[in-house]
Amino acid sequence: MAGTGMPLDGVRVVEMTHMVMGPTCGMILAQLGAEVIKVEPPVGDKTRSLGGMGISFFPLFNRGKRSVVLDLAVEQDRETMHRLLDSADVFLENFRDGQLDKQGLGAEELRRRHPHLIVAGHKGFLSGPYEHRPALDEVVQMMSGLAAMTGTREKPQRVGSSANDIMGGMFGAIAILAALYQKRGGHTEGADIRIGLFENCLFLVAQHMVEHEMTGRKPRSMPEREHAWPIYDIFDTADGDRIFIAVVTEGHWRSFCREFGLQEFADDPNLRNTTDRILARGRIIPRVADVIGQWKMADLSARLDALHIAYSPINRPEDLLHDPHVLRPGGLVQNFNADGAPFRVPALPVEWNGGNIGEGLRVPVLGADTEAVRAELEQRTPPAKNQRRMRPA
Repeated sequence: MAGTGMPLDGVRVVEMTHMVMGPTCGMILAQLGAEVIKVEPPVGDKTRSLGGMGISFFPLFNRGKRSVVLDLAVEQDRETMHRLLDSADVFLENFRDGQLDKQGLGAEELRRRHPHLIVAGHKGFLSGPYEHRPALDEVVQMMSGLAAMTGTREKPQRVGSSANDIMGGMFGAIAILAALYQKRGGHTEGADIRIGLFENCLFLVAQHMVEHEMTGRKPRSMPEREHAWPIYDIFDTADGDRIFIAVVTEGHWRSFCREFGLQEFADDPNLRNTTDRILARGRIIPRVADVIGQWKMADLSARLDALHIAYSPINRPEDLLHDPHVLRPGGLVQNFNADGAPFRVPALPVEWNGGNIGEGLRVPVLGADTEAVRAELEQRTPPAKNQRRMRPA
């Protein structure tokens, strides 16, 4: 593969994952410059054929990878897989514990045959009483309390995206980068990494767990929560839109009151600090709602922007395809599906030396790289046992 000029140039990742969490990890590594070889069964990754809400799963999370088809029920293909792993720095998998043992890819066999390899397993749970359980994003949201905090205990509500799967892939990438960094320091052995979907969600609700630890109080869900600011609400505008406005500093309070004809609040001796204003939300919010309701969205947005007050229209995902900031150069990158059809996707949410990452990535056709990778393995001279080092980036 030609060099990418990116930080993981020269790193080879072999990926045997499906759905979202594992493929997200591989997709991030690919965008950072790694060569990611996705090993699929002859029928292909099952998410290739998903429709409905899952139609975006395969193209979104498998961009920039190579596709190799191996039938691991066939001894020759199992041996090809081991040769491929011998050439790799990282192996990604997200199978149920014990499943890969049947294909000669269990943890003990991998460590015996490929001691250099960084193995990252994306699982439902980390080691412990629940390690045998399968898990899905919605399952762990219910289990961790995230759904009860997003909705209520009586009516739990999942987050409106595959947030935990995606974040789990991010934690996988973070751990792999740490292992690669360790190797740069001269460490020759690989690493066994396990990423838990449930523990990932637990990390998200840690703020509420610690709140309870520190106060003894039961944290309130988002719809029931005590407000930390006097104005932190959704309002209707004159032209039928809705806007969220957050007035969170003393300076913002004064400028908001002055700009929108609410000087009576700024001058009220009973509203001298944030606590006073929170306790008076019952009379503040209806008055603010009445004022905001006289403004059109465009004029209101311009005025809030000039005041440096945080605000947002209440968008849907499709609205972002017309947002001027999202449409700035590099905000959306054009990628290509396996059938060649272009689609736009947000760039990786970092800038690298002032530029965006992810333009022009392609979703691989099933098995498109099988013969090329086989030929590369045939040409490769195996390293002396235990002498393999990570290729320089």
